Amino acid sequence: MKSAEQAVQVDRGGGEFAFTSDDFRYIADLLYRHSGIVLGPSKESMVYARLSRRLRELGMTRFEDYCYLLESDAGGDEFLAFSNVMTTNLTRFFREQHHFDYLADTVVRTQREASTSRRMRIWSAGCSSGEEPYSIAMTLCDNVPDLERWDAKILATDLDTNMVMRGSDGLYPADVMQDVPDSRRDKYFTPTNEGFKANDRLRQLITFKPLNLLHPWPVKGPFDVIFCRNVMIYFDNPTKTQLVRRFAKLLRPDGWLIVGHSETLLDQQALFKLCGRTIYRKIGD
Repeated sequence: MKSAEQAVQVDRGGGEFAFTSDDFRYIADLLYRHSGIVLGPSKESMVYARLSRRLRELGMTRFEDYCYLLESDAGGDEFLAFSNVMTTNLTRFFREQHHFDYLADTVVRTQREASTSRRMRIWSAGCSSGEEPYSIAMTLCDNVPDLERWDAKILATDLDTNMVMRGSDGLYPADVMQDVPDSRRDKYFTPTNEGFKANDRLRQLITFKPLNLLHPWPVKGPFDVIFCRNVMIYFDNPTKTQLVRRFAKLLRPDGWLIVGHSETLLDQQALFKLCGRTIYRKIGD
């Protein structure tokens, strides 16, 4: 599997494991093939720190043995744990507020004026622990007075199954709720001993599912809006191009794709036009 490179003993505050450059390259390649996430050499310390916990739990002393386990017949459960550990989850409620303002002021208004079916489909792709889809749900509830008469649904997906479970539970500690205005928190969440629990009105709008964006998508369109924010920054250009084209196929004509603050679709001008800060609208079919 790897060359006979002398192992480098690494001690980063939690025990020593044999960890070589070949180990890192193998792990980086495995993650890329599985999820499209690109790990450069600067991420070597991060990989060690995150996976050393797994080695301790498994009673292993060498990353080489861990690599063999991941691709063995007995490594299915551990591969899921590996994927979860290696996924970066950074989110908060109403992150990049201008996207939710646009959803309320432009998308919802357009749908109310143009749609007779009162149908709304929104996909939060890379939802992490759920703050984004719950922010979307609160925005809809606040800006569509007759939402109960609409056929409105939010799909929330993420590669990390632990994050999907947390989002589905809808329970957040008090410090996480600091980005939610008190009026919204009191309206849409119930205080508990562990924090704040999203109420049924929000949770009934959202379906949480684990999903690898590189694999087939068992989802049906068309979507009116797709949020895929701060996900593509971890992909290389060919993977980004493929992903954006797949999103375009699932968006309705004139539907919106909303990406992260450091992401652009400038190489996809045949499919999308810029209509706001990192907000793109599909060019009608």
